[in-house]
Amino acid sequence: QLQLVESGGGLVQPGGSLRLSCATSQSIFDIYLMGWYRQAPEKQRELVATISKGGTTTYADSVKGRFTISRDNAKNTVYLQMNSLNAEDTAVYYCAARSPGRPWLHPDYWGQGTQVTVSS
Repeated sequence: QLQLVESGGGLVQPGGSLRLSCATSQSIFDIYLMGWYRQAPEKQRELVATISKGGTTTYADSVKGRFTISRDNAKNTVYLQMNSLNAEDTAVYYCAARSPGRPWLHPDYWGQGTQVTVSS
């Protein structure tokens, strides 16, 4: 069973940066597309960034220019670099893996989530 384990969340001041990591239990980047979601209290889960098998990235408009998704194939890890954070970025962030043909609405695997809080 594939496992995704997020880390790197925490409390950061507005304007600050954090880097989230998602470690996978298997080498999967040649099979699965990877994505980062977030869910704020009383809001729907939002897909914020994706990276394809070929390395193509996409971003939600709300984070474009501030967040960067990347991966290290040797470490089986996906990252989300978050800069210029503001209060609206406060949420639980989830890593997910999607096989080709499945929609991002229903990825195959989820991590447990990591809390990001932006506050002064």
